[in-house]
Amino acid sequence: MDWKSSPKYGDGIAWFRGAMIGKGGFGRVYLATSKNPRSKYSCFPSVMAVKSAEVSVSGSIQKEREVYSNVKGCPSIIRCIGEETTIGENGVMAYNLLLEYGSGGTLSDRIKKLGGNGLSESEVRVYARSILQGLNHIHGIGYVHCDLKPDNVLLVHSGRRTRDYVFRAKIGDFGLAKRAQGNKKRKLEPYLRGTPEYLAPEAVVDNVQEFPSDIWAFGCIVLEMLTGKPPWNGENESNAEDILRKIKEGCVLPNFPNNISKEARDFLKGCFVRKPMFRLTAEMLLNHPFLEGLGDDGDEDEEFEEVEDLNEIESILLVYASDDELNSSSSQDCCSFDAGEESEEDVEDELISNFDEENQKKKLRLSRAPSLMLGSTNQSSHRYRFHQKQTRI
Repeated sequence: MDWKSSPKYGDGIAWFRGAMIGKGGFGRVYLATSKNPRSKYSCFPSVMAVKSAEVSVSGSIQKEREVYSNVKGCPSIIRCIGEETTIGENGVMAYNLLLEYGSGGTLSDRIKKLGGNGLSESEVRVYARSILQGLNHIHGIGYVHCDLKPDNVLLVHSGRRTRDYVFRAKIGDFGLAKRAQGNKKRKLEPYLRGTPEYLAPEAVVDNVQEFPSDIWAFGCIVLEMLTGKPPWNGENESNAEDILRKIKEGCVLPNFPNNISKEARDFLKGCFVRKPMFRLTAEMLLNHPFLEGLGDDGDEDEEFEEVEDLNEIESILLVYASDDELNSSSSQDCCSFDAGEESEEDVEDELISNFDEENQKKKLRLSRAPSLMLGSTNQSSHRYRFHQKQTRI
C-alpha cells in the first residue's frame, strides 16, 4: 500500500486524521484520534475509524450513512458516530463517515492469524451469537446486509471479558445493504451484491437477495471460523466464475469438517438449506442448542451520542453561545456537548426555549458567526459552512 500517494483530506473540527488502514472502491479508511479525548464535553471516543471519499464520488458512503442511521441501537452493529465534510490540500473537499473502531481487527484477520487451523468451537459460538444478534436486528428493521463476510465483521474491545474472550464481533460495512422487498413485486437487480464465495443459491440463480441470503452468508462465516478456510476452498475453486457455477449447479454444499460437534453440524445445516423459504431465520438460530449456555455478554462499551452532522452542530452552538464564549473557545469545544450530565432532549429543549425568547437577536449573531470562527479553526475545516448544504443528499 502506497501511503504517500493517498490524498490529503484534512483533519476534522475535533479530530486528527491518522494513517490509512483500509482502501476500497468506495474510498479510504483512516485511523483518527479525538483532539480533546479527556474532556467530558467531547463528542467522540479517543480513537475512531473514518471512511472518506471526495464529495463528488461519495454517494456510496452517504448511502451507507443513511443505513447506519436506520439500524442503530444494537450493540452488535458498528456504531456510527457522525459525519463531517473537510477541506484538505489543494482545496479537496472530502465527505467523512466517523465510525466505531475495531481494535481487534476484522474477523478475517483473526481467522488468518491461526494459520488455517480454525477457531475453537467455544470462540466460534461467542462470535456467531453476536453476529446473529446484529443480523436479527438488521432484519427486524427491514434491511438485508447483502455483503456479510469475515472482512465486514469487526472485533471491538468489549470493556470486559466475555467468558475467555475480550472482543465482541460487530457487523459493519453497509455499503451494499438494501431494503428488503418482502412480498412486493421484485424488481430485477442490475447486478449481484456481495462476494461470490458468500452468495446464496437464489442470489446466483434468480438474482434474489432477501433475509435468507444473509443467513446463507452467515453460515459461510461460521464454516470459515471452524475450518480456517473460505467456503468452497476444499473444492480448489479459486476463480469467481467457477465458484458461482458450483453454487448455481446446486449439486453439493460446502464441505463440513469431520471434527465438529453434532450441534455445530446441525447449526450449519440450518444455514445451508438450498430453498430460502426453509432456511432458518436469525431468531431461530439464536435459540439453537449450539448457542446454549453462553449467558448474557451485555455491552459495556463506553457509549457516545451519535453526531448527526458536525457541520450543523457547530452552526447551532455558534448561534447560542455568548460572544465571550465564541472568542475564547477552540474549534473542538464549539462542536461538543455535555453527554455526561444532560440528555440530548434536555439540550434540545433548552435551545428551543432560548430561540423563542431572543429569536431576532440570535439571527443577527448567526450572520456574524462565520467571521468569528475563522480565527479559531484549522485550515482544513474552517470553510465547512460554505459547502455544507451543497454536499448533503
